[in-house]
Amino acid sequence: MKIGLVDVDGHNYPNLPLMKISAFHKREGDSVEWYRGLWSDHMHRVYLSKVFSFTPDYNVIIDADEVVRGGSGYAIELENGKEVYHKERDNDLPEDVEHIYPDYSIYPEYTQDTAFGFLTRGCPRGCSFCHVAAKEGQRSYKVANLDEFWKGQKNIVLNDPNILGCADHSDLLQQLIDSKAKVEFNQGLDVRLMTDKNIDLLRQIPMKYIHLAYDRIEDMNLVEPKLKAFKEATGYDYHKVMVYILVNFSSTLAEDLHRIYFCKELGFDPFVMVYDKRNASLDYKRLQRWCNNKFIFRKTERFEDYNR
Repeated sequence: MKIGLVDVDGHNYPNLPLMKISAFHKREGDSVEWYRGLWSDHMHRVYLSKVFSFTPDYNVIIDADEVVRGGSGYAIELENGKEVYHKERDNDLPEDVEHIYPDYSIYPEYTQDTAFGFLTRGCPRGCSFCHVAAKEGQRSYKVANLDEFWKGQKNIVLNDPNILGCADHSDLLQQLIDSKAKVEFNQGLDVRLMTDKNIDLLRQIPMKYIHLAYDRIEDMNLVEPKLKAFKEATGYDYHKVMVYILVNFSSTLAEDLHRIYFCKELGFDPFVMVYDKRNASLDYKRLQRWCNNKFIFRKTERFEDYNR
């Protein structure tokens, strides 16, 4: 078979499902290539995958016997200001494809000595701004050992939504320690689940940055003591710790600034994430620019001064 692949979001980050689909078809003896519209020959099957709902669909005529679309980007819609997940549109990978070693060769610009994957899926939180619980279940559970997608690469990027919520997280963190690879948890770690034991394990994993989150002002009485305890246990500062701050969802601008200033006073690096950015007010876009542009953030201590 002649198989075509379309990364609908663009090639700014590796699309893991397409990497697994490519590996599966190459194992079956099929030819696999990026589908290039008018510049491609007729295909037996073309797979389109997208992660982000705001990415426009691929609207080029596809010359193929079969077209398969899948991914969260097709399954999530913004309805009444909330993200709603429609599982029937996601088109999950079959089990034998889901657990295959990915074809890293289709993204050589990103996967040079870097492995990408999931050790766990799901999250116990069920936050209304996040679709993970609807998509993967409201619990964190192990889906793979590290060697399913890692074969000695120097770098590992994990997409797990909440690895610390998994009952097996100590074993999985030990696998990462034993790999001696540099690790990035790109979805952040749940600071509410930090304990002395898992902080000790995390400190043994080489990481350029640690991503945490302070998404909801309602969690202030739990998150702020945990952030303070993490600071005291590690001594890390903004060179090492980034804290995601969700805005334009259920908090006021004053509550957003409280969270930003709290993280800054701890010495951590706050990073603003604007919910439904396309429809957000100018204040939130300016807040994001002030906070996330670190030259501006260091030069202008208070947002009130920047926003005059």
